[in-house]
Amino acid sequence: MKSKKAIAIVSLTLALAFTGCSSKTSPEPSQSSGNAKVPTETTGTGNGHDIIEVSTVSPSDPYLKFDEGESFDKNSVYDAYEKDIGVKITNKWVTDISQFKERVKIAIASNDLPDFLPVNATQLKELTEADMIMDLTEIYDQHATEETKKFLTMDGGMQMKTAMIDGKMMGIPSSYNPFNYQFLFVRTDWLKELGLPEPKTMDDFLKIAEAFKAKNPGGTKEAFGIAVSKSPFSIETGVTGLRAFLNGYHAYENIWMEDGNGGLMNSDIQPEMKKALAALQDMFKKGLIDPEFSVKDTEKAAELIYDGSIGMVFGASWTPAQLAKGAVKDGKVVQEWGVFPIPSIDNKPTLNQIGLGVDEYYVISKQAKHPEGVIRLLNQWIVADNHPTEEQKVYGYGKDRVEKGNNYWLLNPLRVGKQFDNNGEILPKAIENKDERILVTADQKTRYARAMQYVEGDTNMWWEYLISGPHGAFSHVPEIQKNKQYLQNKFYGAPTPTMADRQEILTKKRDEIFIKIIMNQVSVDEFDKFVAEWKKLGGDEITKEVNEWYKSLK
Repeated sequence: MKSKKAIAIVSLTLALAFTGCSSKTSPEPSQSSGNAKVPTETTGTGNGHDIIEVSTVSPSDPYLKFDEGESFDKNSVYDAYEKDIGVKITNKWVTDISQFKERVKIAIASNDLPDFLPVNATQLKELTEADMIMDLTEIYDQHATEETKKFLTMDGGMQMKTAMIDGKMMGIPSSYNPFNYQFLFVRTDWLKELGLPEPKTMDDFLKIAEAFKAKNPGGTKEAFGIAVSKSPFSIETGVTGLRAFLNGYHAYENIWMEDGNGGLMNSDIQPEMKKALAALQDMFKKGLIDPEFSVKDTEKAAELIYDGSIGMVFGASWTPAQLAKGAVKDGKVVQEWGVFPIPSIDNKPTLNQIGLGVDEYYVISKQAKHPEGVIRLLNQWIVADNHPTEEQKVYGYGKDRVEKGNNYWLLNPLRVGKQFDNNGEILPKAIENKDERILVTADQKTRYARAMQYVEGDTNMWWEYLISGPHGAFSHVPEIQKNKQYLQNKFYGAPTPTMADRQEILTKKRDEIFIKIIMNQVSVDEFDKFVAEWKKLGGDEITKEVNEWYKSLK
């Protein structure tokens, strides 16, 4: 009989046949380490120790710009870790961010892991079953500082629980604030030019899309109503996606929600999804969606925004960083954008779907000689990101310790972020009143400084003002929070057995059918057939397992 490890490795290899390359749109340029996943006070982990070496793998991000003479092989961030905590970082390989996840899959399938690397929830489960990664329970308990332990359990320990498999801590959650919402961004100069109201309802949104298409205020060869790219439902599509559109129809992409009978149901197969798809199909028929969207990645789809062919897009709070490529030309702001809450199809408020604030986990190979080195990196990241000394600013900005837009924070190989922030309450007020006294965190201070640069005439920081300013994306967050206009995934356990085995196949099948429906290649009634197939292909079994987990919590 084959061993459990062998079977799991074969399963991992076969998974490659079902998945293609996936790319995650980068967060905003010039983002401070404070907004990312960053360090807390490190005590007793640095000087005085022999240097230990840990290997990892790294994505090469287009927003990362090296100082002269530096590279992934040798840079001031890696030097700082070696000097401060005695950990030398090496890269087993570096690849473009668009290919990174595929390379990770190949590394797992070939059992060629570095000492530590980021993986998704399904891979965490598979690596555990294949006995390829360490149980971190004791290592973490012994080497994580009290600050680190407190930092990663600010939410009551929910995110940490997602890394537990059979009572063992099998990874470190790559945590972030789950209350990251999506918004509708609209060319407000076009609204004024055409005498259109700001979008408050989905009906308003559709009328604006039709007007932008018909009137073509950008004067381009062909205009469309909304920007869409080829992976519109993925959580990784932070701009040019359609998850927010679905939410406006009270439909949600692959989350587990209450079924009204004390259990949980999957959002992908609910009737509201069919209504949303029918609306998208109608938009496609009217020419409001680029007919080639299904073959365009985010950057390619965004070119229609830059050139003035499209004046609306759904996206995360950092979307203005993407819009800036078309909005600011030769030092002048040539496109005016506004940011609005997701409109609703009826009189019920839109609920912005959110996850748990963790999509990936840092795992440590069973072959790693110095797993404690990885925990030292974690400790130092939390310190340096949240309350850095002047010297520790190197982790965010490089050797000169000055914000210059190089995004050196991306060099930190292990990053965890705060599970909560109050940027929406603090930043718009501070920027409007030019009052920096109310700023608390490093992130707030960096964002405030950038927004003030724009106020003082630096158009290169236009995007930060649209994120953090008095009418920016963050300004809408307090109202959403206050009225609880969000819907959080109710399932936060490790992937169930069937989920680990079948979820990628179900997601691929879903995306194929949904895209065909949108592009009017099949009737919207194909959704009903998809639901039946989803159930047979493992959906019913996953639902059963999820509800067994949910029942165990009560």
